[in-house]
Parts: sequence; C-alpha cells; structure tokens
Amino acid sequence: PEREGMFHRGLGLNLTSGQYTAPITGYYTFTATLHIVRREQRRKMQSCRGNRLRALICVQSHCQHNSNLETVSQLESGSDLFTISVSGVLYLQAGQYVSVFVDNAAGFPLTVQSGSDFSAILLGV
Repeated sequence: PEREGMFHRGLGLNLTSGQYTAPITGYYTFTATLHIVRREQRRKMQSCRGNRLRALICVQSHCQHNSNLETVSQLESGSDLFTISVSGVLYLQAGQYVSVFVDNAAGFPLTVQSGSDFSAILLGV
C-alpha cells in the first residue's frame, strides 16, 4: 500500500511481521512470486551443483512439517536475476498465520527484490 498500484484488503496481512493471519477458519489459496538477485559477483566457473532455491509458504513457521507449500528451482549459472513461485491451498484455523521463506542452498548471498508479491484468498469454510 505504500506505492501506487499496490493494494491489500482485509485485516490478515501484517506488513511489519510479514505474516498473514487467517481471520476465520477455512481453506485458503496462497501464491508468492519472488524476484531474487545475486548479491555478489560470480566466481570463475562456479559450479551449478547445489545451486538451488526452495520457496516455502509455512503455517506457524513450521516448514519441516506437512503444513506447508513448497517449490524447488535450480538456478541458472549465467544469470544474476531469478524468479521463483510457490502456490497452493492450505486449511487454516482462525488465528493461524503463514509466512514466506526462502531456503538458499546456492552458496552465495541473495536478495529478494521489490516487485515480489504474495496473495491469500479465502476459498471457503
């Protein structure tokens, strides 16, 4: 909401904490699209092995349980800008929250860029 063209409706999104809290119990569809940039220069002939990112949307910050959405992407060795998306449906109790996490196994520092987005829509109870 700080910029023109951005919006949010409802009371569930907390921009300070980065959490979306379900106002009522039900099924929600979530989508996060993250634009990520490499923060340092590539080293000569840097290997692609292990250069992967996981994007997760986790309930109550429990990403290792079966209460999350996850996608894994292999990073291209010739690029400094990557986009990764994760989406799906989760059942939340009223008051439970979700957060977006990035698991960086790429071996170099990354920054999530502005223009990345997140959405949560109540599908039904």
